[in-house]
Amino acid sequence: MSLEERRRSERGSEQRQANAVTQDVSSGGLYFLLPEAIPDGTAVEIEMTLPAQITLGTPVKVRCQGRIQRCVQKAGESTGMATMIEKYEFLSSSEDVA
Repeated sequence: MSLEERRRSERGSEQRQANAVTQDVSSGGLYFLLPEAIPDGTAVEIEMTLPAQITLGTPVKVRCQGRIQRCVQKAGESTGMATMIEKYEFLSSSEDVA
């Protein structure tokens, strides 16, 4: 099952935002696809909504902070990124997922 999410990463003083497709999510990390690689060790902030199929209730918004652990680049395809989650917080319904 794929989840859509938005991800922010800081590269030096530059902060970028992109939409990504998540292929795997656990409490310790996640794997997502982007057209462009992010260097290993880069700090990222990921905001996503876990759908009702995952939560077995209502959708839940989560903000995660972590680091890119590994990039998997394949010619002509999106780049897969394994990310370790260092901390996360559940967002109230009044907070927008950016």
